[in-house]
Amino acid sequence: MFTIQKLPSGLPVLTAPSAGTESVTVLVFAGAGSRYETNDERGISHFLEHMFFKGGKKYKTTQEVSAAIDGVGGDFNAFTGKEYAGYYVKVAAEEIELACDVLSDMLLHATFPQEEIEKERGVIMEEERMYQDTPMYRAGWDFEELLYGDCPLGWDTIGKEKVIRSVMTKDFQTHKDNLYTPDNLVLTFAGKVTDKQAMTLATKYFAPIGGKKKKEFLPLKKYGGKKVYLRTKNTEQAHLVLGFPGLSALDANHFTIKILSVILGGNMSSRMFLNIREAKGLCYYIATELDNYLDCGSLATRAGVDQSRLHEAISAIRNEYEVCAAKGVTDEEVRRAKDYLKGKITLGLEDSEERAHFYGKQQLLYPETRTIEEYFDELEKVTKAQVNDLAKKILKTEELRLVVIGKEESEENLEKLLQ
Repeated sequence: MFTIQKLPSGLPVLTAPSAGTESVTVLVFAGAGSRYETNDERGISHFLEHMFFKGGKKYKTTQEVSAAIDGVGGDFNAFTGKEYAGYYVKVAAEEIELACDVLSDMLLHATFPQEEIEKERGVIMEEERMYQDTPMYRAGWDFEELLYGDCPLGWDTIGKEKVIRSVMTKDFQTHKDNLYTPDNLVLTFAGKVTDKQAMTLATKYFAPIGGKKKKEFLPLKKYGGKKVYLRTKNTEQAHLVLGFPGLSALDANHFTIKILSVILGGNMSSRMFLNIREAKGLCYYIATELDNYLDCGSLATRAGVDQSRLHEAISAIRNEYEVCAAKGVTDEEVRRAKDYLKGKITLGLEDSEERAHFYGKQQLLYPETRTIEEYFDELEKVTKAQVNDLAKKILKTEELRLVVIGKEESEENLEKLLQ
């Protein structure tokens, strides 16, 4: 269960207590992902995430922030996605006030010193190079660019080097003032915590957050028309992503596509894993995954394969899609997918950090915040007929998109595999 209270500023305070845990996570969600950027701001959302840790009024440096949390054996981190960013501290329950003290100092009093910005430019450029040298990640970014085109959803969150090299203190302050406001934040407490305790701490530490959200992101106009993207690179494996436009997180079939994705390639007993890896030995890793944004989404399978068997692997994955669309799924597959999703969620929510994420993200982005029980009820409502109908709708060969990173040199040859 969870409760939602509000500070006088309008800042939502969500509490998701959990019996049997000795930890607590304090997580601040912000509707401040990279979708909110213009071309001249590409990368500022992710850069800002880094800069929040560079010190505020009480904890003046990165070292002081780290020492405070490390000193009690806690964890702290942040993340930036396309539609949101998040900042959290996870500690033993008796240290909850310290977690609030550190997080609020970051969010309220971050100074963004220019000398720290100069140093962090290099850190972010090295992060970018790390992803460039990790093709299984880079292929996913390339797939989003192929599918969504030249728009914020198609851009990677790291951003453009030109922006990273030029952004200044005032730019961070403006971005923060535009998006880190009570009507665009959710303060989440999860773990060993009570509603009263959460509200008391929220009032003490986060009440001064003010302002109104000043930016909105533009909806996706249409999916990109290009079907294949090849990045020729001297890698040991060929890395591929083969998939389709999917559904938004708000679509009525949101839970149906989750089940379809699990059946296709969501675990080690899925069709892709058994038929592509186990039966054919074509790959080491293979997985079918979803991206669900507020107005669009994707369903795609990624894999790392032997360079000499790339075309065979693409054809095999395509065949699994076509068989699923033509012949449908079984009652047993639907049942197993439901039980798998419920089990994974149940296990994950034993952790206070996962619990904070599960509820906080819903509260920030979606019209309704579901309890675990309500979430499971929605999964149980899905029928085999609905999964089969959706498979026919989504898994259309003419809608396939393909990204490859490897020694392949002909984009034209790859296009022929999709025809």
